[in-house]
Amino acid sequence: MRLTPIFEAPYYAVIFATTQTDTLDGYAEMATKMEHLAVQQPGYLGIDSARSAIGITVSYWKTIEDIKAWKHNVDH
Repeated sequence: MRLTPIFEAPYYAVIFATTQTDTLDGYAEMATKMEHLAVQQPGYLGIDSARSAIGITVSYWKTIEDIKAWKHNVDH
């Protein structure tokens, strides 16, 4: 789990929840790939995550438009 520093307001958070299955092959690699890709996106501020049977990831962004651009990134 990472603890992202507090950002100057306003900023926006996207919350993503997952449920783990019995097969975790490739999960960690894909999560790392998505984080490296997000860092390159305009407006990206940081990420926090916690995982057990349920995973919760929170990414932080400067604007709603930055979130929309991340959502429409073809590699994402």
